[in-house]
Amino acid sequence: MSGLTHFDGKGDAHMVDVSDKAVTSRVAVAEGWVRMKPETHAIIAEGRAKKGDVLGVARLAGIMGAKQCATLIPLCHPLPITKVSVELTTDADLPGVRIEATVKTTGQTGVEMEALTAVNVAALTVYDMSKAVDKDMEIGGIRVILKDGGKSGRYEAR
Repeated sequence: MSGLTHFDGKGDAHMVDVSDKAVTSRVAVAEGWVRMKPETHAIIAEGRAKKGDVLGVARLAGIMGAKQCATLIPLCHPLPITKVSVELTTDADLPGVRIEATVKTTGQTGVEMEALTAVNVAALTVYDMSKAVDKDMEIGGIRVILKDGGKSGRYEAR
């Protein structure tokens, strides 16, 4: 299991010990999208969804998701998150909703998983609030586009 930090010498899964790592400022940004029919996009963009403000509810769900990451992903450390922002933008060319989440902390490990969780939960919320009119929606493109802080330094997706 060389290179995979969540496995010990016997190959058993374990939580990585970060107690000797320096406390540094850390940030991660993740993105993703929900693709849908043009008609569904129009309903969301114009605020006509019967369940309410799709983008506003999805934004709050994404923030809540980031804060719950350690309870959802078995080997994630609970972190003192200092900032979570989730931006949802309608995109007629997709057509659908683009999602970007930024998470910050000052700690001993990064917040990539929290940013990814925020995007996933926001995307699932868009789907949930819109599925009555479009069951063919597709969620995709979820990835880390920026990570900074800690020993490994800065990473930016190409």
